[in-house]
Amino acid sequence: MPDIFINYRNGDEEATATLIERELSRRFGSDQVFRASKSISAGQNYIAELRTNVRRSRVLLAVIGSRWLTGDNEQGHNRLEDEDDWVRKEILEAFKHGVLVFPVLVGRLQPSLRPSDLPPALARLANLQYRRLDHRSSERDLRALGDELVRLVPSLIDSDQPEKASGPGAGDGSASETLHAGNHARQHSGGTSTVVNNPRGAVNAGSGHQFTGNGVNYIEGGNRGGIRQTFGPVRKRPDDR
Repeated sequence: MPDIFINYRNGDEEATATLIERELSRRFGSDQVFRASKSISAGQNYIAELRTNVRRSRVLLAVIGSRWLTGDNEQGHNRLEDEDDWVRKEILEAFKHGVLVFPVLVGRLQPSLRPSDLPPALARLANLQYRRLDHRSSERDLRALGDELVRLVPSLIDSDQPEKASGPGAGDGSASETLHAGNHARQHSGGTSTVVNNPRGAVNAGSGHQFTGNGVNYIEGGNRGGIRQTFGPVRKRPDDR
């Protein structure tokens, strides 16, 4: 079972959750890192898979961005107050089973959590030591995150391959940076950066994997197909994963 569980909210830093998972998978192996969209196969019972993998993991990384606290459900209530919210349920499941919960604040300006910001059941999350991941220093921050996970989870030592983590000028086309800000997107792959402002058509960037979100592109390698960006309301998936 994976030692690392990635907890994140749809509509808040999915691209960053994907970046973290792919970089940690590169370093520790894909089977050591659980992210629902990658790790749950079609036809599997996602409820059972989420609960089982939270309980058996060693550490849960709670990816927290600017919309993590303020997201509302379909009834207009804050999601964190909703007992059926999966971000909340995963964190509470981790607390219940003694899994280390490790908040990752996205962006240097993202404020730290306060107990008063959270429902009583989650208030202890605000007292946990966090780390930051800023897109302007993503290579350094991701490497530091991996190093800290090795210290916190000794079982990761056997699978640790730090040389496989992305680095400047790596030359293998691995993605090392994802940025999103209003009307532009930036791709940083190896030692090359591409900035595309106000895209209206397809963007061709060679071959490889890609992640496309609400105003966000995540590229691994190149891309021989098209990339289209959209900016607007995030469509909620039925299971909120």
